[in-house]
Amino acid sequence: MRYALILAFLAGLCHMSVRAQTDTTQASVTAQNDTAQTGQKKITFTLGALYSNNASYYGQTATAAMPYVAASGVLQLPCGIYFSSTAYRLLNDTAHFVSATSAGAGISFSIGKKLTADLAYSHTFYPTNSSFLQAANPDNATASLKYKYWMTTGIQADYAFGKQQDIFVTLSTEKLIQLGSFSKTKDLVTITPSIDVVAGTQHFYETYIKERYLEFSKLGLPIPLLPGVPVNSQTVTKEATRFDLLSYNLHLPLAYNRAHYMLEVEYQLSLLSDKALTGAGDTHSFVNCSFYYQF
Repeated sequence: MRYALILAFLAGLCHMSVRAQTDTTQASVTAQNDTAQTGQKKITFTLGALYSNNASYYGQTATAAMPYVAASGVLQLPCGIYFSSTAYRLLNDTAHFVSATSAGAGISFSIGKKLTADLAYSHTFYPTNSSFLQAANPDNATASLKYKYWMTTGIQADYAFGKQQDIFVTLSTEKLIQLGSFSKTKDLVTITPSIDVVAGTQHFYETYIKERYLEFSKLGLPIPLLPGVPVNSQTVTKEATRFDLLSYNLHLPLAYNRAHYMLEVEYQLSLLSDKALTGAGDTHSFVNCSFYYQF
């Protein structure tokens, strides 16, 4: 059972490299921090494959659904340093076989018995006219603190930069629940419900709007009316600059763990605040299916 839990934690780290581009990283960073607390003293390598019915960026979505598959790998060293890489394939992307690739590195360390910290940096390579909301900000630096008691509560700050610059702050809390096993020692079923609240700026969306307009203009197509886009571009800039609440997110990941692999199905429900530029007040549902194997 102990090895199954360690695999679950490392799989969360592998999932982090995917969600860093398609969602907030707070839940997956929790997994990385918990890994540091297990006292693991060996090098591990985790491979992951994931399918999602839509790309999520802090609970927000593009104007059209973006289902995708992703493959990721994470090398974890005993000292807490890790390296990750991910390749993404949008299923409705006919122009590129690989829609984006990312590479990152970080370190996780304990600050006392119950408090852990994580520092990470990643860069994502996007093709021209990428459909990802966050394509304007390919660089992302993350710092987080997690306090583990009966539940695990944390705060995370993300600085996304590139053509634009955005700052996000996420407050989260989660609880790992063991549901039982099909055999006494060889497997474990877990669910880790979590809730998070995200606040930040939205310059990325301003660039997304301009690039979508440019793309349609080059193709000679009528410019679509994007939801939540003010007519006055100065208003867009002003709203994007403000630091506001963006979304409230509920995650329900159900996982089947064995000594070296994990299967997970996750449901995410996101409620956008009235300050979000991508559909204020809307709710979005996401379903993710993933598989992780640890060497």
